[in-house]
Amino acid sequence: MIKRLKNVRFLSTLVFLVLVSLVGLILAACGGGAPPEPAAEPPAPEEAVVEEAPAEEAAPEETVAEEPAAEEPAAEEAMAEEPAEEAPAEEEAATPAEPLLLLEWSGYEASEYPQFFVPFTDKYADNLSDVVDYSFFADDAEAIAKVQTGFGADLIHPCNSWWALYVEHGLLQPIDTSRLSNWSSIHPDLAKMGEFDGQQYFVPWDWGYESILVRNDLVEETPDSWADLWDPQYAGHVALWDSAETNYIIAALALGIEDPWNTTPEQDEQIKQKLIEIKPNLLTYWSDYTEAYDLPAAGDTWLLSNAWQDAYAYLQSDEYDVSYIQPEEGRLGWVCGYALNANADNVDLAYEYLDAAISKESMAALSNEYWYGAANVDAISLIDEYVVEFMELDQADTLTERTVFYQPLTQEQRQIRTSLWDEVKAAP
Repeated sequence: MIKRLKNVRFLSTLVFLVLVSLVGLILAACGGGAPPEPAAEPPAPEEAVVEEAPAEEAAPEETVAEEPAAEEPAAEEAMAEEPAEEAPAEEEAATPAEPLLLLEWSGYEASEYPQFFVPFTDKYADNLSDVVDYSFFADDAEAIAKVQTGFGADLIHPCNSWWALYVEHGLLQPIDTSRLSNWSSIHPDLAKMGEFDGQQYFVPWDWGYESILVRNDLVEETPDSWADLWDPQYAGHVALWDSAETNYIIAALALGIEDPWNTTPEQDEQIKQKLIEIKPNLLTYWSDYTEAYDLPAAGDTWLLSNAWQDAYAYLQSDEYDVSYIQPEEGRLGWVCGYALNANADNVDLAYEYLDAAISKESMAALSNEYWYGAANVDAISLIDEYVVEFMELDQADTLTERTVFYQPLTQEQRQIRTSLWDEVKAAP
């Protein structure tokens, strides 16, 4: 009985072990058992897969790693190539083979007044001194003499009474106005002054007046005519500009001669005598630009003839009681402009400079700085209101009607006036 019970227990235990083993095998085959614990935390297996994958597949990983390694330098080279392609263009524009050479009055240097030549000065701002060079002259006679001797300036900046001589002597080449995007805004009357034989030789840029500057606080009566320079009440207090051409004109106007540029020998003699007659009123002759300010400021000069409007502006800003009269005969008017030398080397750069000079922004800057007139009529909206009012820039359509503009003179006419003036100065 006891032996039978032991056998039964043995058999039961054996059956139990077999069943446990079978269950274990089944669970193992079905993925059961202990493994569910890591499966309950997905992030850990994902990180493990990302990190272990390269280690298990070493060869493919090296191949994949090599491809971006080859592409990255290529991308860097492509990025480096972009500025490399642009650099030559910038360098060529900024550094011409030879600088543009201008024969110029002092006071218009692009390096000192870049606002007068935008956008040219913006484009070449980094090395402007290598792009533009200057040779300066004191007066128009000196300028044309230099050009006649072969001076190789690309652009020349003379004033209009000398323009015809440049053309007559073959010193210039015509201006192709189609290369100037701002040309259509140039005052037509001023543009016409620069035209000879049906061709445009000058680009008008700056213009202004000449009139009598008066110290109001020192005179009993303010003059209103060029003829008043001879009035005895101003004896010893008149300063005349030391210019043969200018004094010839004002004497002719004072005598009532309507066309001072086409006079007879008899009228020439009348003009000479008229200029001699002014000597009792004469304090001095002035020639340097600074004297137009200094002489009235000192107080001995009550009337200064042929003053430019900027001298009046400076005196007024310093609170001197001055006026800049509108003579009944009209203020004198001058126009200066740029011309292209017949032997210019930098023609393309010259046109670029010219177009910038006559832009409305550049012209407005010139007017606001010096109280000059702007050849570009579109500049008026950018010019200070008080300059527009004083210069009467908003009356551009009547400019040449109310102003006695200088006219071109032949060499013979110029010599006659120079000799006449020498005689006047030598007279007692």
